[in-house]
Amino acid sequence: METKMQVDEPAAGNHEIDESLYSRQLYVLGHDAMKRMSASNVLIVGLKGLGVEIAKNVALAGVKSLTLYDPAPAQLADLSSQFFLHTEDVGKPRAAATAPRVAELNAYTPVSIHESSSLTTDLSQFDKYQVVVLTNTPLKDQLIIGDYLHKKGIYIIVADTFGLFGSIFCDFGKQFTVVDPTGEAPVSGIVAGIDEEGLVSALDETRHGLEDGDYVTFTEIKGMEALNSAEPRKVTVKGPYTFSIGDVNSLGTYTGGGIYTQVKMPKFIDFKTISAALKEPEFLISDYAKFDRPQQLHVGFQTLHAFAEQHGRLPRPHNEEDYLVVSGAAKAFIKQEGLDIDLDEKLIREVSYQAQGDLSPMSAFFGGLAAQEVLKAVSGKFTPINQWMYFDSLESLPTNYKRSEELCAPTGSRYDGQIAVFGREFQEKIANTKEFLVGAGAIGCEMLKNWAMIGLATGPNGRISVTDMDSIEKSNLNRQFLFRPKDVGNLKSEAAAAAVQAMNPALNGHIITLRDRVGADTEHIFNEDFWNSLDGVTNALDNVDARTYIDRRCVFFHKPLLESGTLGTKGNTQVVLPYITESYSSSQDPPEQSFPMCTLRSFPNKIEHTIAWARELFESYFVKPAETVNLYLSQPNYIETTLKQGGNEKATLETIRDYLGEDKPLSVEDCIKWARVQFESQFNNAIQQLLYNFPKDSTTSTGTPFWSGPKRAPDPLKFDADNKYHWGFIVAGANLHAFNYNINTKDMDETLIRKVLENMIIPDFTPSSSVKIQADDSEPDPNANASGFEDSNELQRITDKLPAPKTLAGFKLQPVEFEKDDDTNHHIDFITAASNLRAENYKIELADRHKIKFIAGKIIPAIATTTALVTGLVILELYKVLDSKKDIEQYKNGFINLALPFFGFSEPIASPKTVYKSHSGDVTLDKLWDRFEVSDMTLRELIDDFEKRGLSITMLSSGVSLLYASFFAPSKLADRYGQKLSELVASVSKKAIPEHQKNVIFEIVAEDTSGEDVEVPYIMVKLA
Repeated sequence: METKMQVDEPAAGNHEIDESLYSRQLYVLGHDAMKRMSASNVLIVGLKGLGVEIAKNVALAGVKSLTLYDPAPAQLADLSSQFFLHTEDVGKPRAAATAPRVAELNAYTPVSIHESSSLTTDLSQFDKYQVVVLTNTPLKDQLIIGDYLHKKGIYIIVADTFGLFGSIFCDFGKQFTVVDPTGEAPVSGIVAGIDEEGLVSALDETRHGLEDGDYVTFTEIKGMEALNSAEPRKVTVKGPYTFSIGDVNSLGTYTGGGIYTQVKMPKFIDFKTISAALKEPEFLISDYAKFDRPQQLHVGFQTLHAFAEQHGRLPRPHNEEDYLVVSGAAKAFIKQEGLDIDLDEKLIREVSYQAQGDLSPMSAFFGGLAAQEVLKAVSGKFTPINQWMYFDSLESLPTNYKRSEELCAPTGSRYDGQIAVFGREFQEKIANTKEFLVGAGAIGCEMLKNWAMIGLATGPNGRISVTDMDSIEKSNLNRQFLFRPKDVGNLKSEAAAAAVQAMNPALNGHIITLRDRVGADTEHIFNEDFWNSLDGVTNALDNVDARTYIDRRCVFFHKPLLESGTLGTKGNTQVVLPYITESYSSSQDPPEQSFPMCTLRSFPNKIEHTIAWARELFESYFVKPAETVNLYLSQPNYIETTLKQGGNEKATLETIRDYLGEDKPLSVEDCIKWARVQFESQFNNAIQQLLYNFPKDSTTSTGTPFWSGPKRAPDPLKFDADNKYHWGFIVAGANLHAFNYNINTKDMDETLIRKVLENMIIPDFTPSSSVKIQADDSEPDPNANASGFEDSNELQRITDKLPAPKTLAGFKLQPVEFEKDDDTNHHIDFITAASNLRAENYKIELADRHKIKFIAGKIIPAIATTTALVTGLVILELYKVLDSKKDIEQYKNGFINLALPFFGFSEPIASPKTVYKSHSGDVTLDKLWDRFEVSDMTLRELIDDFEKRGLSITMLSSGVSLLYASFFAPSKLADRYGQKLSELVASVSKKAIPEHQKNVIFEIVAEDTSGEDVEVPYIMVKLA
């Protein structure tokens, strides 16, 4: 039987997908996968830290129903990683205490308790589930249940963690179908040619992006038209710009055109039963630096299960006697099974020592991983683990803190699961740490939860500072699991802090919450005293600018930084350590994709082009004109100033005239008319003009057709009120135009709109020979310098027609602030209609609103599984940082992609060094972390001081102010030599040093004693 947990409406089950809740996740999984998930029933067995992590992530994802099983009484040591249990729950059945709190996560996913006295006596109890997840389950039960589920076609996932070791096993049955192995957007491109051998060339040496074994279809091919309706062709890659599609002999001769598009073909995988896979394992390698580790751990874990079955418990922490039993059993097992393995005694010793360990970050890592495998099983999206994966983080063991049987023995503490691995001394270090968390969103919530579980900052000297300027929105609830519907509208930092203090009351009084962005404008808040008080910094940010600023501050104040990020199923982690590694800013991501302006204006060939164009159209209609008009109305002499500045003065004046003149709207009807005129202008008249300049039969100077390759010949659109995008453009455009003018739209309905449209007379359009259009980005823009030759009389005529600002006292327009997540504000509606209308012009495949919102809103796809896993990796690095490890090889930067799945770990890159020759020999400095620290001396004293160091300063600057150069005239330097450096900066920059600032940075160019220019660190002058 099942006990249901009551949740508020909406009704759960096979429901319509709530995009306001699942918006970020939809961009990872897609609607089809989400629908399959929302029809699936999942059972999770075992509710210690690992089991509840899986339950949390599966519930947030939105399966049809989630059932939990764990009748065992909760123990105090469970609180090392089980974040849904409280102290008062000790002694209660884990499932009964946990299920109501899991149920709060997602109103669409009801949570039940599976009631059973035994999981193996009546196996038919599993028949109602699509997926069963086993954690904290004896191996003998895993085998019985697993083999039964395989026969019944029910998917099974088994996961275990023992201290810093963990494993996962998947069995999704025979011929499991993977609908989309990677989740990446299908590759497409323009065909430049197809020869008689079937070799396809991409346009203009553009990389095709395909791999051997991919499949493609073709459209718009000329000469080989049969390819346009053919089944997908398998690809053999011949080079980065060419690929073969095989025999094309019967298809004629290629004459031009064409687009190839990758087709995601289903992939079929046969899984073995757990019994068979245990004896003949296949391993997914999680760390290629530990290539031989999976086989060792495969033996070690089976030995642990055998020990637990024989003794009724796992080996005691750091107990030598139990280790000898485990080691002997492992050797006997290897001999009995005839395995070709040399047992790694040191490794098996740690497996035994840590068997009772229960670590929050390991639960987070495997909880995110196992939950993603659940989603793969029920959706067919992404490639599952086939079949075993082992992972460990032995490098996280402390080397500067003692471990012994006495120090690792249980203490009756909630941290006993962690003490079993690290010992009491290291637990005290964790408790008395001062850490700064920047951001309380998805990663920030997970980070705080893990910190609460490990007891970070719970000691008398411990402190957590967390800042986030954002408030909670409904869409956050899908992945920022510390928040509930009641928290919407509240500050993230405060709500997150309150949630983790409820998880671990020992944090009360140890968390400082702030609502300030960390940046140059808040250095009076996050001042030197604040930074100097910290032991370390952890980023939980969503933008590069903020990350680079925090990185610079950490380098300046010599603080270790833990950096991480996610993008859908992808995640990365980075460790920044003073004097050991490079910093976050030492390397840069590639710039965002941008499109040539000529392509956007006149020659789009894919939907991304039309979306970018529509996004700019939105700005040019509803944002920039209102801002310009308000400047005209509020700033004296705005016109005179604008004309003096140069630029496109005529366009500015015309904007003011159009938005304030006789044609400005006074009613809803006027706004509807305006929208209809804009439709005609953009999707009919502009296209007619383009085809007048470049007729469809025109050719280039070389005789090739102008409309070929990436250029698609457009057609004007004839307005049709029954076309949803034509209609949508009018509705959204009229509403947004009315918003600019504060016109109430409550009376704007379909009847009124149709009436206005039917009574409008749209004048015929005649193209003009005076209009110039740029034909290619490689050619100069014929309109680029037009503003430099504006007719002053024409400008004056427009100016004379402008209403005087004083006649419009109190009037102003309301610029639209783009907001992608409000489905009632018409913003995405307008961009969807405009981009698809332009796509219609150019016969480009249309996109749905969901995809357009994703691209136009620059939405970062996100899913709770990746966030949990990545945060677990960060905490494993935090252990190392707190241990003050100096060996760079002990640290791991990580990159993971759960879709593939792929795990890549590497040691961080060492910080760069520089060497210069001094009077006493070579001096080595760290380019990134070193600096010259001096008191506030005079310029002369500084130059003399550096001469003694073997460096001749040739230039000295601070910010943008050049303070000293060897080529300065002696008369100029005479006044400067005697000034203190702080005075010199203030006098040259003409800006006083802020009172809160306790130092000034100076950059220098210098020569060493050999006369060579050398790159040396900056100078930091400490102010009194």
